[in-house]
Amino acid sequence: MKTLSPAELAGHIERTLVRPDATRRDIEQLCAEARAQGSHCVCVNGSHVALAYALLEDTEVKVTGLVAFPLGAADTDAKRYETEVAIDHGAQEIELVLNIGRLKDGDHRYVVRELRDVAEAADERPVKVILETALLTPEEVRRACELALDSGVHCVCTGTGLKSAATAEDVRSLRAAVGEKFGVKAAGLSDAQTALALLEAGASRLGTAEGFAGLSDLAK
Repeated sequence: MKTLSPAELAGHIERTLVRPDATRRDIEQLCAEARAQGSHCVCVNGSHVALAYALLEDTEVKVTGLVAFPLGAADTDAKRYETEVAIDHGAQEIELVLNIGRLKDGDHRYVVRELRDVAEAADERPVKVILETALLTPEEVRRACELALDSGVHCVCTGTGLKSAATAEDVRSLRAAVGEKFGVKAAGLSDAQTALALLEAGASRLGTAEGFAGLSDLAK
């Protein structure tokens, strides 16, 4: 397993705070920790995007606006509007949840059209799509990845991190489906060694609510 410096590892990490009781102070702490560690980005719900952007405006840490989180079952127009509002408030990346029910119905035209709508609304900003692989069959995962590749989004994510944590097998299946150049995010991490294993399996981003406070230990 390869060794990375703390700074290199931090560049893969996306700090997520999605608790319904998250306060202004919680967002301030999230952003302060992301700034101190050099995380790639923070991922927050829409009402916190403007605050996170203001706190991180003079740093390299990006702000990701979450869309239709965590269920993904909102109407396409609502997802597009939520994307536009997040960008107006300063979001530099967008992460939306796939409409899982529509995928399972085989309504692939609806799914890819929705992804294209969000990608268009993001106006060339990176868009990540959460697949929630724990709810999908291997064939559904493969098909979701094909739709993502055809839609203009930039990254597929294993899940919200709320249902289950990503495994190396989850990452390998996504990487095999999307190829080497497309983004793959592994979500729900709290264990340092697992993080390294997921990077080795092909993840390009690591989503965590824990933030890896002991980042120096992660690099050993």
